[in-house]
Amino acid sequence: MSINKNKTFLKKSEENVKWYIVDAQNYKLGRLTSKIASILKNKHQAEYLPYQEGKSNVIIINSKKIQTTGKKSQQKSYKRHSGRPGGMKTEIFKKLQERIPNRIIEHALKGMLPKNSLGRKLFKKVKIYPNNQHPHQSQNPIQINID
Repeated sequence: MSINKNKTFLKKSEENVKWYIVDAQNYKLGRLTSKIASILKNKHQAEYLPYQEGKSNVIIINSKKIQTTGKKSQQKSYKRHSGRPGGMKTEIFKKLQERIPNRIIEHALKGMLPKNSLGRKLFKKVKIYPNNQHPHQSQNPIQINID
């Protein structure tokens, strides 16, 4: 009996889901979201495979205090469309941050995740809160610093 040695062996990981918590108050928008995207894709683990879903969930607190560089707070605009003629709405960063602060991080993070079913699954593993209160204390989240 011969064994096919050309098959890739994938070790099944038996580890539990890990929860991470990040305070967005101290970080810039792009640096924060790129690090969170790599954590969600499981790139920080040795068993990383680009087509597999990682076992990491991320909690982001203080999203209303996120920072940007330069004049982005006055110049960066976010667009949405109702689907009807003349239904384009634009809003600058500062006004959107006052109104719906979570949407800024969601928008940046969606752009950094894969544009397929895997990206949609990964995006569901992020919980964003505008202040420092969150209902996930029972998961014992690990505080991470992004540098």
